Amino acid sequence: MESKYGYLKKENRKNILLLCDDIRMHSGIATMAREIVMGTVQHYNWFQLGAAIKHPDHGKVLDLSADMAKRTGVEDADVKVMPFNGYGDAATLRQLIAFHKPDGIMIFTDPRYWGWLFDIEREIRKTTPILYLNIWDDYPAPLYNKDYYNSCDLLMGISKQTVNINKLVLEEAAEDKVIKYVPHGINRESFFKINKDYAQYSKFTEFKKNVFAQSNKDIEYTVFFNSRNIRRKSVSDLIAGYRVFCDSIGKEKAKKCALVLHTQPKDQNGTDLVAVKDALCDPEYVNVYFSTQKLSTEQMNWMYNLADLTVLPSSNEGWGLSLTESMMAETMIAANVTGGMQDQMRFTDNEGKWIEFDKDFPSNHRGTYKEHGEWALPIFPSNISLVGSIPTPYIFDDRCSFDDIATVIEESYKLTPEERATKGAAGRAFATSDEAMMSGKSMCKNIIDSIDETFDTFTPRARFDLTKIEDLKPKYIKHKLVY
Repeated sequence: MESKYGYLKKENRKNILLLCDDIRMHSGIATMAREIVMGTVQHYNWFQLGAAIKHPDHGKVLDLSADMAKRTGVEDADVKVMPFNGYGDAATLRQLIAFHKPDGIMIFTDPRYWGWLFDIEREIRKTTPILYLNIWDDYPAPLYNKDYYNSCDLLMGISKQTVNINKLVLEEAAEDKVIKYVPHGINRESFFKINKDYAQYSKFTEFKKNVFAQSNKDIEYTVFFNSRNIRRKSVSDLIAGYRVFCDSIGKEKAKKCALVLHTQPKDQNGTDLVAVKDALCDPEYVNVYFSTQKLSTEQMNWMYNLADLTVLPSSNEGWGLSLTESMMAETMIAANVTGGMQDQMRFTDNEGKWIEFDKDFPSNHRGTYKEHGEWALPIFPSNISLVGSIPTPYIFDDRCSFDDIATVIEESYKLTPEERATKGAAGRAFATSDEAMMSGKSMCKNIIDSIDETFDTFTPRARFDLTKIEDLKPKYIKHKLVY
């Protein structure tokens, strides 16, 4: 662990009930939740209802305290997990509250997973505040989420855009909430630049050989993707863009380049990437390789280190963990200008200040500001459409073209290795800075400060509210749609 900020003895700590993906799993939510628990065990005792689809450990209660003590150095760490099929229910929560008497309930992920919790929020908040590490991908401001946000005492937005969305949706009700900017943080000791002095350097070089074992070609430039194969991640567009890039530089140069996709090639929520690759990519000169095995944190660091550029072209993205991990490893990034990915590219206004969002300037996806961190290659959306579903009636889909993806790959390719290294080092310097707050240490400090402030200001929820019918006026989206 990077820090023991705010250490308290076990008996003096607040007890927090955590509701999200099981912290032992490998999803983005689980990864960040695990980082949060490990970085705050010195200050809080944790009990998790660990969610998973068809959880193999459903019905058990697992004590992870000894393992957490070993991993963090906090000898009196107290962490337990109750694995559960799905995201829980009201009856289970009531039992957990009665038995564990938590001082706070923290949820993390899409609020729709916790509909049953918000149905009983008035009952819960008579004694216990609800703490929400909040993700929302895009505009228009989701007025349909207002009841969710209004049911929370603390809203920790993972991006500047999410914080602004919280305020736009809640309007005057935002004054009664603790609303904080708490970006995702990565342990700087887990992701770093590898040099020849690295103790596992020989293992790293062997790993690199294995990645390209399916090829007898000498690879000199590598593009990397690390995320799920789902529609919004736009992996097919990345493959198409990579093909255009290869055609642009010519076959002989392309033979020495590779696109490595760390994802499942086939997913019902995405597409058949093998079919896409086979249709678009001539194996003579367009090298596209899949990495499908589960990798340790150390091996993931190796992946970022063998890459020259990490690309994430998602049409919606709350944050984009692979970008932060890449920056920590000093590898350049290219990303669609949407959601929390904007924070990591550090766009600046006309005065050179890191941009902020409000109702008049809710996002930079139109390219209002072009200046950004030298470690980043932004891909501005070429089309913004309004899509939706029954649970999510409307949300922008910010799609970038595969031609623009090809352009930023080529821009990175034309740099010298030394230039890419310099720009990559600037990315790590930014991510670990006090300004960015994207290290695990900063994130956990921010979470402790935000939760403690909520405990200090928490006012128990009234049993009911009185509202005049004439005060129930229709709500309209007031921020600009074109900007």
